[in-house]
Amino acid sequence: MATPLIAVLDYGIGNLRSAQKALEKVGADARLTSDAAVVRAADATVLPGVGNFGACMSALRASGLSDLVYERVECGKPFLGICVGMQMLFESSEESPDVAGLGVIRGAVRYLPDTVKRPQMQWNRLHIRCADDVFAGLPAEPWMYFVHSLHCVPVDSSRVVATTSYGCEVAAAVRQENVIAVQFHPEKSATDGLTLLRNFVTTVRA
Repeated sequence: MATPLIAVLDYGIGNLRSAQKALEKVGADARLTSDAAVVRAADATVLPGVGNFGACMSALRASGLSDLVYERVECGKPFLGICVGMQMLFESSEESPDVAGLGVIRGAVRYLPDTVKRPQMQWNRLHIRCADDVFAGLPAEPWMYFVHSLHCVPVDSSRVVATTSYGCEVAAAVRQENVIAVQFHPEKSATDGLTLLRNFVTTVRA
C-alpha cells in the first residue's frame, strides 16, 4: 500500500483540518469527510476534536458519524482519536454529565485537579509506559503539546500506554486493540508529533 487512505471525520466542529494537513505531510491520502462511503473505503480513521465534550458529541451524533465510529472500530482497521476525540471514546465526562460518550473504551473523563491552572495549555513530557508502534523512533520522554481541562480515566489502567504529569498522573495515550487515542495534539507537536503521526501511517500501510 503506497499511499493509505485515511478518513478524518468531519462533524462540523472545531479546527479539524489541521489533523488532515499533518497526516498529508507524513505521507497519507488524508481526507476530511462526512461521506460514509469514503469512511468505509478508508484504510484508517481519525476522530479529532477540540472544545466542549457535550457539543462535540452532539455534533458527531447529528452528523450521523457516530455509528460509523463503532463500525470502523469493530472492523479492526487502525483508528486514532485526538484530544476531545480521545475523550469521546469514553463512556462519560464530568464536563457534560448528561451527555453519553461513545463508550468504546470503558471509563470516564474527569477534570484536572483544581490545584493546577486549567486548561493545561503547554508543552509537556510524555512518560512512555510500554512499547507501541506509534512511539517508534521517539525520544525516551518526547515533548507534546497539550490543551485540555479534563483527562481520561479508563477502568482498565493497562490501557494507558503513556502518561504526563499535570497536577496528577494524566493518561496521555491509551491503546485498545486497533484503537490508539492521545490527549495531546500531535499535529501541533513539531517533530515528535509528526513522528508519531508518521508511525501511525506506517502501521496503516503495513
